[in-house]
Order: sequence, then C-alpha cells, then structure tokens
Amino acid sequence: MTSPTRPVSLISRPPLFWTGVALTCAGVGQHVWMFVDSASMEFHMAMMGMSGAMWAAMAAIVVGVVISGVAVVQPPGEDPTAVAAPSRTSRAGRRRLIGVLSFALMVDQMKPATLAFIQPGMRAEFHLGAAEIAWLPTVALSGTVVGSLVGGRAADRIGRRATILIASLLFLGTTVCGAMPTFGGILAMCALMGMAAGGMLPVVYALMTESLPPGRRAAIMVLQAGLTTTGGYMAAAGLAAVLIPLTGWRVLWFAQLPLVLILIALNRWIPESAAFTAQRSQVARVPAATLFRRPQTAKTLVVSGYALAWGLVYWGFITFLPSQLEASHRGGMSAATLLFLSSLLSIPTCVVAAWLYMRWSAKGTMVVYASLTVAALLVLAAVGMDGSRPVLLAAVILLFAGTAGVIALIGPYTAEIYPLAIRGTAGGWAAAVGKSGGAFGPPLIALVLSAPGSTRTAALLVALPMALAGGAVALRGSDPRAADRHHEESAGLDAELDGLVRGEAVRAERAAPPGTDGAPPL
Repeated sequence: MTSPTRPVSLISRPPLFWTGVALTCAGVGQHVWMFVDSASMEFHMAMMGMSGAMWAAMAAIVVGVVISGVAVVQPPGEDPTAVAAPSRTSRAGRRRLIGVLSFALMVDQMKPATLAFIQPGMRAEFHLGAAEIAWLPTVALSGTVVGSLVGGRAADRIGRRATILIASLLFLGTTVCGAMPTFGGILAMCALMGMAAGGMLPVVYALMTESLPPGRRAAIMVLQAGLTTTGGYMAAAGLAAVLIPLTGWRVLWFAQLPLVLILIALNRWIPESAAFTAQRSQVARVPAATLFRRPQTAKTLVVSGYALAWGLVYWGFITFLPSQLEASHRGGMSAATLLFLSSLLSIPTCVVAAWLYMRWSAKGTMVVYASLTVAALLVLAAVGMDGSRPVLLAAVILLFAGTAGVIALIGPYTAEIYPLAIRGTAGGWAAAVGKSGGAFGPPLIALVLSAPGSTRTAALLVALPMALAGGAVALRGSDPRAADRHHEESAGLDAELDGLVRGEAVRAERAAPPGTDGAPPL
C-alpha cells in the first residue's frame, strides 16, 4: 500500500511563506498591544488616531500577506504531479481533510456572524445613527460578493489549496479591525474580511467534491455546510456573551486570532485536489464565460435563481422579521430568541437534508426545502403579524427550517453538477449571487414595509422568486445522483476538459480576423 504523502510539501517556498506569516503576526501583535493599552479608556480607541507605529504595523501586515500569498502559488514550470493528495490513498487522510475544512468553514462563518454583535457597541463609541451603521453589513456583504467571484476563479487558476491559504492569510491580517480608531478604517477592514470569507466558501466545496469518493460524499458536504454555519454563529454568539461585557465589542475580532493561527498551522493537512493537479494546464485554459455557454447555461441559470431567491428571503425578509414580531407584540419572542432558534433548527434540518440528498434525490431535496420556504411565506402573507400566536410561530419555525436547508444544499449541489474545469468559478458565482441579496434585499424590503399591509406584501414578494427557483430546479435542474460522478477521476475527465478547450479554440478561430491564428488566450 502506498504511504500517504505529506501535503506540507505543496508549499513551494516554505521559508518565504513562514516569513510572511511571521511579519503578519508581528503587525497584528502591535495592534493587539495598542488595544490592551487602551484599557484605561475602557477600550475606546475612537479618539486615538492612526499613530506611526500603527501605520508601520499595517505595512508589515500587507507585506507579510503578499509574501506568503506568493509562496503558496505554484511557480510556472514546476512539476504539478510531484505530490499526490493523501485523500486518495488514506482513509485517515480523508477524515483529517473533512475535519480541517469543517474547521475552516466554521471560522469563515464566524466573520459575518460577528457583525450582528459588534454593532451596538460600535454605534455607541462612534456616535453613529442607524443610516451610518447600516454601511457596516452592506460593505461587508459587498466584500463577500467580490471575494466569491475572485476566489472561485482563483481556485480554477492557481489551485484549491492555494486559494484557501490566501483567504486564511487575509483572515489573519484583517483581525486588526478590532483596533481601527476610525469608522472608515473599520469599513475598509470589513470589506477585506468579507472578501476572504466569500473567497473561501466555494473553494472548500470544490476541494471536498474532488477529494472524497462518491457515495456518502454528498451527505457529508450537506451536513458540513449546515452544521458549520450553525457552529460559526454559535461560536460568535458565545464569545460575544462572555467577552463583550468584559472588554467591549472590539475584542471579538482579536478573540478569533488564535482560531485563524490554528487554521494556518493545519495547512499541512489540506492537500491539493489530485484531479485538479493532474489537469491543471488544461483547466487554466477554460475561461469563466464557459459558465454561460452550452451545455452549462441551464445549470448556471437554475443555480443563480435558487441562490438569489435564498438571498432575498434571508437577507431581505428574515432580517426584518424579529423587529416586525416585536413591534406586533404577538410573537412572544425577542430578536435574540429568534436568532438562536434559527441556528438551533439548522441541526435537525441539515441532518434530514443530508439523508434525503444522499438516499433520494439531490434536486428533489432542493425542491422540498424551497417548497417549505414558500409555504411558510404564504402562511405569513395570509395571517400577517396579527394572526394567532400558534400559527404565527409555526410559520416562523417552518421558514427557518426551509431556509436552513436551502443554504446547506446550494453549495454542495453546485460543486457536484459542474465539471472540474469551472467548478471553483461556478461555486464562487453561486455564492456571490446569494450574497448579493444582502446588497439590495434590505432596502427593497424596507421600502415595502413602509406601506400598509407591509409584512404580508413583503412575504408575497420574496415567496414568488423562491417558488420560481424551486420550479426551475424541478424542471431543468441536474441531479448528480443520476449520473456516474466517478468520471472526473478517470479518462472521462480528460475528454471533458479537452472538449471545453477545443470549444474555446473553435470560437476564437471563428471570431479571429483574417490572417491571425485564432488561438485562444491563455
């Protein structure tokens, strides 16, 4: 039996990588010391300004992240088949991979979850109004949109492992958000942090799909998607409950620093995808536009509609639901209780979704959870906030169950239905479309809620795209369980990639002017 190969060797220039990490840690450490030094001011740093030491520390962070990022990218001409993924040869390697990537996703999910807990303290320290503090989630979510698009494409160009490590390095550098003395500096750091969070999410699913054998892979990925979302939120909530009363809101960013360092230290157990490594030269030649060309067009439209519908429901309608319930005095729940309920219900919801996805049908499961979401919204549209308490609470519980299943399914489903050559790009696109609901969903729902019969109208408004998305999955969705997914690990993948590359060459040749060779751009 072939012994597992240590994936740490996949860092082409280890001394350069760890030098960059050390520089980044030094810069972050200086910001931590400044935060500790502000204890005499009750950890309020709004009046401190940007000192020379802080600017020097910021420069060290930028240089460190760049150096480490360059070190993890495989140089041109290096043998891409020199190292095999241990997940191909060792069951223990696959278990380690599942554990490390699950930890990575939990850290990833903690970043946006933290935003909900720092806003009250931030508003008080910087004397911000509701309109001003609203820029925080808007900027952060816009960063996740950009990060998903860039990270997904990077995964198909420089590799899954390299993209995950670069996102981790950005996590490390942007923990200094907790020491920013200006609101503008916090917004800038949150944008970069959002880019890192958005960039990691789709790449993890691509690597999982290519590293685990068919069979239980789908169930593992659905459970991983749902439970890490729950774990990330609960971890952020727990840290907030313990630390904010002691040292204020800023400490939540620094409290995540040890977790990020552990993630970087565990990089030796994150292998590159063996399938991607073997086909890297061909994968790099397939452009992102292939997502919108046959035979991928229908897949992309279906996935986009499903992700966008979820974004509108979650970032638009559910964002305002706690305040609507509290204003009506009929729900009997505080906003905190509803948030806790939503995360708690993700656990059984995701278990059932994983079982159905594996044992029954992938697209059928997606239709079921879309239908649950639509049914809950229709009930809320019928009874409004003035309906009977049992009916109202049942509808809210059903809504949380449906949306938790939708978000647990969309990432693994996207990773499974697309070919390896554009899997990262597709995952990034789906994540970006879903997060874009956070950009225009809240303003749209806020406008609707200002009119009479507001909640009922808003519920109908977001139920329609979810119903259309579920119908599109039922009619045109692909079911990865119905096909032999093992073709990506065999010669069938070669033919698939060759076909994509030849298709691009034919299109370029037809579009090229006379006298040119029509070669596709590399």
